[in-house]
Amino acid sequence: MKELMNKIDRIVLFFVLYTLIFLIFFNTIDYTLPFVLALICALILKKPTLLIIRKLKINNGIASLITTTIFFAVILIILSFGIVAITQEAIQLGKNVQSYISSNYNNLYDSIYKLQKYYNNLDPYIINTFEKNFTGFIDKASNLAVSFSGKLVSYLVNLITTIPYVLMVILFTLLTTYFFTKDMTSSNMNISRLLPDSKTVKLYKIYNESKKMIGNYLLSYMIIISITFIETLIVFLIFKIKYALILSIVCAIADILPIIGIGIIYIPLALIYLITTNNYVVCFGLIISYLIVSIIRQIIEPKIVSSSLGIHPVAVLASLFIGLKVNGLLGVIFCIFLVIFYNIFKKLDML
Repeated sequence: MKELMNKIDRIVLFFVLYTLIFLIFFNTIDYTLPFVLALICALILKKPTLLIIRKLKINNGIASLITTTIFFAVILIILSFGIVAITQEAIQLGKNVQSYISSNYNNLYDSIYKLQKYYNNLDPYIINTFEKNFTGFIDKASNLAVSFSGKLVSYLVNLITTIPYVLMVILFTLLTTYFFTKDMTSSNMNISRLLPDSKTVKLYKIYNESKKMIGNYLLSYMIIISITFIETLIVFLIFKIKYALILSIVCAIADILPIIGIGIIYIPLALIYLITTNNYVVCFGLIISYLIVSIIRQIIEPKIVSSSLGIHPVAVLASLFIGLKVNGLLGVIFCIFLVIFYNIFKKLDML
């Protein structure tokens, strides 16, 4: 009984400390953002920098400067092209969506009447109700698409207005990344020296385990999302789908979500091409591509994530659901990392 109470006390203490650290971290992120980003970038650049030091036989200061400069140059180029492309597509989407729906309005009704011929046994009340609500549904879909594109453009414009702050964050992140990377690749650098002597071994194990597990976990899903994005973009470009970039990004984001997945884009697109243009090639091509991309994800996910955290799928689903209900995205982050750190402490026999 005493052992059980001690275990409960440790779990409660862990939950309280984790919650306090989480709240402090996110409430002070406006002041610590450049340094948090710099630490993440430095952890990414540590191995490439060590490789350059070994291969080129140069000191860690020059190697850190090379990797930091190349890394930020690539990131800024990608962001620049991405923002321009997304803005252009969002503006075009907002302009064309209403006219596209209105011009294909008759085609949509014709398709419904064709389907009705195959389902004459349906209750007339159901058919009448569907027809009454159909106009409202189309209007809502049109307004939703316009609202989404408008908000996206507005967000990007607002982002431009914060250029001074963004430039300051980039500058401080760049400089801090260089110094963090330089320190991490220094032969004199040892994280255990920063920790109290009496707790060095235990805290060092927590640090190493957290860095390894969280790093592998996040990297695994970043790879999976990137693969989904590239596959979707290739498919949409092959079939000449408009707004391929935006839709591919939405697919990649939806790929993270359980149940919903990439079907939220693929299936409606296939139906739109079937109903409005009778383009069976594109329709069936999108459905087949959807199946292929989904199968590839199911094959590669276990292999890629095998080296990451051993979190049970039910725990992940529970974290997503509870987090979304409690506080949206921030709640999801809180619950997911609560499960992650609980597993880490449990693995180290600390809970």
